Amino acid sequence: MPRWFLERESDTPYFCVTGSPVTHSKSPQIHSAFAAQTGRTVTYDRIEVLPGQLALAVAEFQRAGGQGMNVTVPLKEEAYALAARKMGRADAAGAANTLWFEEGGAVVADNTDGTGLIYDLTVNQGVELASQRILLVGAGGAARGVLPALVAARPACIVITNRTESKATAIADQFVAQVTLEVLPWGAETSYPFDIIVNATSLSLQGELPPLPQKAVHADSVCYDFMYGSEAAVFTTWAMQAGAARALDGLGMLVEQAAEAFEIWHGIRPETGSVIAELRETL
Repeated sequence: MPRWFLERESDTPYFCVTGSPVTHSKSPQIHSAFAAQTGRTVTYDRIEVLPGQLALAVAEFQRAGGQGMNVTVPLKEEAYALAARKMGRADAAGAANTLWFEEGGAVVADNTDGTGLIYDLTVNQGVELASQRILLVGAGGAARGVLPALVAARPACIVITNRTESKATAIADQFVAQVTLEVLPWGAETSYPFDIIVNATSLSLQGELPPLPQKAVHADSVCYDFMYGSEAAVFTTWAMQAGAARALDGLGMLVEQAAEAFEIWHGIRPETGSVIAELRETL
């Protein structure tokens, strides 16, 4: 059985990000920047946890004095399932990316991904979501995390495409009463282009492109990948070659969702613009 967390003698507040892979994560830099900005001292680690092992890792993290855990792919649905109490955003998504512990040790789950995505698109990037046609690529924990927020933005329609079509259908059925929501088979062509295309898969981490429709892009399309920097290059390059107006990576979303988690844990909202700019220089 792996050991993820060693016993700690320090009383410095302890946080981490878990996932697989997780070595690429910028979360330690982000939370360290937030802590410095708000006059706090924290320890924040990256911890590789394989699917099926998160509950054991969380229990060990608690024993090591951990206070809050960010969860990334592919563990977000697992994180939701193990929580004793789910906040509304996690419940709506059926996935969680932020955990903490109540007195007595009960695990609490929230999902800050949707808030981070919407803030980055609408505030940082000035993208209009209302009445737009959106293609959401993927139906895993990352896609589930942002779908409630996308629905709440009142787009004209949301079309979901995913390698396993039944997963796309399942989450579409959950929200179809709130918005026009359709499922597009993986690799199928579309009869119309989209205003916004969101790649919520992790394929960019392997340098792979999902089988996107040839007619998906028009001259004003905005294409957004959850990965960032060079990891998003395969998708952003495709978007520009396809004729999109803008191709954006997920660095802003990463920082904004982290700011939401930081506020949950520490009770103070950090400033994000300078952190995004600092990270952008390093990519």
